[in-house]
Amino acid sequence: MELKFTSFAFLLLFLARIGDAQPTASPEVFDVTKYGATTNGDISKAVLDAFKEACAATSPSTIVIPKGTYQMNQVKLQGPCKAPVELQVQAILKAPSDPKQLNADVEWLTVNYIDRFTLSGGGVFDGQGKQAWDQNNCKDSKSCSNLPNNLSFNFLTNSTIQDITSQDSKLFHINVNGCKNLTFIRVNITAPPESINTDGIHVARSSNVNITDCVIGTGDDCISVGDELEQLHITRVTCGPGHGISVGSLGKTPGEKPVVGVYVKNCTFINTDNGVRVKTWPASHQGVVTDLHYEDIIVQNVSNPIVIDQVYCPYNQCNKDLPSQVKISKVSIKNIRGTSRTQDAVLLLCSKGAPCDGVEVGDIDITYNGKEGPAKSSCENVKPKFVGKQNPPICAGAQSS
Repeated sequence: MELKFTSFAFLLLFLARIGDAQPTASPEVFDVTKYGATTNGDISKAVLDAFKEACAATSPSTIVIPKGTYQMNQVKLQGPCKAPVELQVQAILKAPSDPKQLNADVEWLTVNYIDRFTLSGGGVFDGQGKQAWDQNNCKDSKSCSNLPNNLSFNFLTNSTIQDITSQDSKLFHINVNGCKNLTFIRVNITAPPESINTDGIHVARSSNVNITDCVIGTGDDCISVGDELEQLHITRVTCGPGHGISVGSLGKTPGEKPVVGVYVKNCTFINTDNGVRVKTWPASHQGVVTDLHYEDIIVQNVSNPIVIDQVYCPYNQCNKDLPSQVKISKVSIKNIRGTSRTQDAVLLLCSKGAPCDGVEVGDIDITYNGKEGPAKSSCENVKPKFVGKQNPPICAGAQSS
């Protein structure tokens, strides 16, 4: 009897181990060519039809847009879905070049309310924005942003955007809103310097966002931060051309919520207008920006490598006589080195209405090789604490250690 029991137990253990060794089932694949997509044709309906089935699947699924060049109109992928979904874009996708063919209130590709979404594949989202940039006259028009972004991610959780390229967007390349635990890795963003208002990645109203190993060159901020943001980590990003990595602009709209926790580390800026920057409007509404940390940054021929600008007023469309009411605090700027294109290497221009607190600057080594003289700094309404080297000398008379 004991022998039979032992043999039976051994059999159960053997079967269990066989079960454990079985490979995990591959995701179900939904190829858009099976839904009517053809090269050089509009694949919008095919993408939507494939997504509808993939989103309804109870096991992980992958939507594939295979190699080739396809036209695509505006598409919205709306969750929630029953299981993880991956959109694998291997192709070059082209948006309509004429902005009049698009609804300005809808982005080119929108992804909403999905948990465990992945966008991958090595493909290119070509916004064909040149015609739109010529119409995007921000200097003379307050409504110059009435164009679609290339990619919009809203209310995604535990999701990843990787190995894709956004090219020549009509407005922002990527807009992130209401997301939690979202990672961008090996994303390439490209547009010429004359592409007006084409922020690379704009992040707002989100938490725990990571941007890593990305190369961004565009006509506006490489990365920009809006309000209600918690814990943004930017690591090993190369920026240029562009306007740098910017927190803000903030304070223009009433009721903006705090920005808490922005970490920029091991990044490189090449031929940009700015390096690391915080910008708030004068005559602003109240706001809070705190816990900002910039470390191990290389600047190469950057016009303004380090900037806090609380009188940000593009095109003089504001009242500079009234101070910003956005409070900036707990800022560390450490180990920034390289070359400045102008003498203004460090600008810490804080608000007289809400002076900056808790600013620490250390190991700055930025040179200017122009004929006008060495690099210099300007400081207003701030008393930084210094650690280590200061080149140029910053805020003479501030506390050092």
